[in-house]
Amino acid sequence: MNNQNTEVLLSTAYLAPIQYFTKLISYPQIYIEYCESYLKQSYRNRTIILAANGPLQLSIPVADGPRAKGPIKDLKLSYDQPWQLMHWRGISSTYNSSPFFEFYADDLAPFFHEKKWRYLFDFNLQLQDAILNSINFNVTINQTLDYYPQGKVPETMDDFRYDIHPKPQKQEADPHFFPTPYTQVFNEKWGFVPNLSILDLLFSEGPETIRHLRSCIR
Repeated sequence: MNNQNTEVLLSTAYLAPIQYFTKLISYPQIYIEYCESYLKQSYRNRTIILAANGPLQLSIPVADGPRAKGPIKDLKLSYDQPWQLMHWRGISSTYNSSPFFEFYADDLAPFFHEKKWRYLFDFNLQLQDAILNSINFNVTINQTLDYYPQGKVPETMDDFRYDIHPKPQKQEADPHFFPTPYTQVFNEKWGFVPNLSILDLLFSEGPETIRHLRSCIR
């Protein structure tokens, strides 16, 4: 992060990766992109956890599927398949042996059992708030009122909307993020896998999550 910049612009994200959360704790002013067009195959509707068979992508289905387009704020979720139940089963089977799964599970389970959200943006934001509350980090998150094209954001704002991406070929180098290792559930099988979903860090490190996030910032 440019030390002179006080604002950061991020996309909406489903159980965002650790890199994303380092931005949430680094800037006093946070803006989530509300006016962009939906970008497929991004963290906007997918997350990556480390399961017994290796990295596992969990993707939220959206209305119109592969044909989905339009403003992210209007993108509706699809419930043609019971994805909430399927995702929670995947999360539970992966992390039920982690040190802090039982400590946080009750806070997160309602997002996968008790309610159906209409819009992806609302679901992501409320789930993100629940995680921030779980790690006792208070921050005000703003939604953008207009769309800034890439390269045309205000000079006081750092833009990571398209740089934090699940596909390596689309990731941009981030000299301010260094993925510090921690003990993961399947460390012995896979070694350390960096920049997974915040869930991986939360269930592994618990109350030390904030300290670890800060250790990843350069």
